[in-house]
Amino acid sequence: MNKNSKIYVAGHRGLVGSAIWNNLQKRGYTNLIGRTHAELDLLDGVAVREFFDTELPEYVILAAAHVGGIMANNIYRADFIYKNLQIQQNVIGESFRHNVKKLLFLGSTCIYPREANQPIKEEELLTSPLEYTNEPYAIAKIAGMKMCESFNIQYGTNYIAVMPTNLYGPRDNFHLERSHVLPAMIRKMHLAKLLMEENIDGIKSDFNKMPVNGVDGNASLEDIHSTLEKYGIFKDRLVLWGTGTPLREFLWSEDMADASVHILENVSFTDLKGDSPEIRNCHINIGTGKEIAISELAQIIKDEIKYNGDIHWDNTKPDGTMRKLCDVSKLHSLGWKHTIEIGEGIHRLYSWYLNQ
Repeated sequence: MNKNSKIYVAGHRGLVGSAIWNNLQKRGYTNLIGRTHAELDLLDGVAVREFFDTELPEYVILAAAHVGGIMANNIYRADFIYKNLQIQQNVIGESFRHNVKKLLFLGSTCIYPREANQPIKEEELLTSPLEYTNEPYAIAKIAGMKMCESFNIQYGTNYIAVMPTNLYGPRDNFHLERSHVLPAMIRKMHLAKLLMEENIDGIKSDFNKMPVNGVDGNASLEDIHSTLEKYGIFKDRLVLWGTGTPLREFLWSEDMADASVHILENVSFTDLKGDSPEIRNCHINIGTGKEIAISELAQIIKDEIKYNGDIHWDNTKPDGTMRKLCDVSKLHSLGWKHTIEIGEGIHRLYSWYLNQ
């Protein structure tokens, strides 16, 4: 790659895409292409083909995806499989048709079986059933990964799939229904603190910046309180989903971006495929190799936000996969390790949230 190589970052305004864009710029890359959803709908195959016809990118980073937390994954199952398959089909297909030199596909560690051996090696893929709550999303991501692998095997392309663990960082999604566990917990805890302090103006300001299901800061106090309670936010307590016992691994998004660009610059498919006649599991886990209980995560966030209320766990709601820790030995062998630990990351993310 040259510093003036034309690089298309699909999803450049999102959590991971924006971090990758910034990382590329810091490394001196000057010819980056990005399109907002309003400018280019990746579900529209004709529009994607026209974009590739016009721009002719040399490298593609597919960080765009339809994503969400356990609640959204379980409710909007059709959206998660359909939209992600469409995005992948369009972007990977046009990359092939336009002779893109290298493509980096971002998946997710939810591709692994619910009962995978821990820590999860890349070879655990497709060895047993998936977690039900995010099965449609996982299947879509497996399809994208296998599409990259299959093009490489049949046509000699250089498409690399990376599987990041749970990501968090600047530009995260804090929507109370569609966000992942960590940003959702930060916002809920922040609102719970404001409610306990009877800081109604602060709650209204938060709702004006990010309305919740159509309810903004101009709504009646009754509607605001009703909305808060719907998401477990009460004056004296915060109710969170599940038991708090599942273990999760979290990776700071800017670390993920650095790993992605490191792989883009230094790793090719030929480095990953091995000598076996059956080429599979060439993807790379991206994570920290460290895990934390959801209840412990909640306590760290509580301490950071200085929330003094009680935390209750609603065990009638699903926990999801009980444990999901990446084996990152392949990543380490390729010369990259994470730098931001969970406590520092939460501090940075809450500061970012307050400043938005």
